Amino acid sequence: MPSDHLPETGRPAAELLAELARMRDADLPVRGGQVTAYVYDTGRDAVHDLAATAYREMLEVNCLDPTAFPSIVALERQVVGAVADRLGGGSGVFTSGGTESIMLAVKAARDAHPVDGRAQIVLPATAHPAFHKAAHYLGLEAVHVPVDASFRADPAATAAALTPRTVLVVASAPSYPQGVMDPVPEIAAVAASAGVRCHVDACVGGWVLPWLRDAGRDVPPFDLSVPGVTSLSCDLHKYGYAPKGASVVLFADESLRRHAYFASAEWPGYTVINAGVQSSRSAGPLAAAWATLNAVGAQGYRDLAANAMKTAETLMAGVAEIPGLRVLGEPAVPLVAVTSDDPALDVFVIADEARARGWFFQPQLSYQGIPPNLHFTLTGVSDAGALLAALADAAKAARAAGPPDVPSGLVEALADLDLDALDDAGFAELLTSVGVHLSGGSEPEMATVNAILNALPPATRETLLIRFLSALYA
Repeated sequence: MPSDHLPETGRPAAELLAELARMRDADLPVRGGQVTAYVYDTGRDAVHDLAATAYREMLEVNCLDPTAFPSIVALERQVVGAVADRLGGGSGVFTSGGTESIMLAVKAARDAHPVDGRAQIVLPATAHPAFHKAAHYLGLEAVHVPVDASFRADPAATAAALTPRTVLVVASAPSYPQGVMDPVPEIAAVAASAGVRCHVDACVGGWVLPWLRDAGRDVPPFDLSVPGVTSLSCDLHKYGYAPKGASVVLFADESLRRHAYFASAEWPGYTVINAGVQSSRSAGPLAAAWATLNAVGAQGYRDLAANAMKTAETLMAGVAEIPGLRVLGEPAVPLVAVTSDDPALDVFVIADEARARGWFFQPQLSYQGIPPNLHFTLTGVSDAGALLAALADAAKAARAAGPPDVPSGLVEALADLDLDALDDAGFAELLTSVGVHLSGGSEPEMATVNAILNALPPATRETLLIRFLSALYA
């Protein structure tokens, strides 16, 4: 029987692997295209198998000291160089993911531009929460600016938000929620005119937009070749199809990259110099990213990007044929957000109905006038016909089921609840009362929970989500 206690003697490998397989029974599938978030599948098993082998080959190599393991320098130079070659040049750092890449860009901007008082970053409402996380960790203030009716950052609002304490302006290429491109040249020009650095978050789009441009699609300027853009983040574990975690942050000049580094000589131990947030870390992800990039190649990425975008366009056309549903904005990459204008057709119920049919559609809550919706990340292996059939079937079932039944007064009660008075067990009981069970491995019915969260202000949502995570791991 599984136990939380360490065994006195080691268990057989076959037994451990069998238990690991059992624990994965309730996981979403990582291949096949039925999960439209979190995972990226080329449909090329040989590429994924190669990446796993390369990962294992470098698993025990420690990136802490590049002088001890020069292979990591060779690998990182090639990976970062390949990204820089496609995204306007510069020098960079290989990181564990978009959040770390963004963290380093924010740190570099802060350290390169000391200000009186608390430094600020100016970002559109659609910018990724990683910027809020970086601001929180690094002691900056995040200043929001609104987006226009097409969900694009507003250059005039950005200019109006700048103060003497602004050290960084943010644009997205594209923003994740609706897949639309911010006007990067205009935003970067606003930042440059004020003597402020500009970061382009191309975490999700950075390794698909160049290949779409190669395929003849109209891709607006967004990378380090744009005047005023001083840093850019690009995740290779998204449309680069490398295993997690693999990302690159590029800087327009080497001096700014050096501001991302950390060194400490305030102790009597080994020399500490870090290019990233982590110190000791496995070289496995770096080797896997290197292997994936070289195995897929430029033509492979062109084909994958073209296939994914074609699927997205087919999905958008098909959504128009499903009564009550519509696409938000005009996606520039294979990211599509679908909302409902019919009160009788709830997107959160659609998500649950899809889950019951073996599909995962990612729910997104309403924010600053943007309605609740379902997010679809399409990849080179996505099947538009099967996806549309599943969406239409789930929508039909959701219409028959009706909106989720939120108990009267529950939203108000949660808004006023003193969560600090509840321990994790008490909070788990509260979740059970609204149909969410933290154990058991069954597919959760989340429509009611999402409807409740959607009705609450963001600050209350954040508090509840933190408590949920704490109770889940208790």
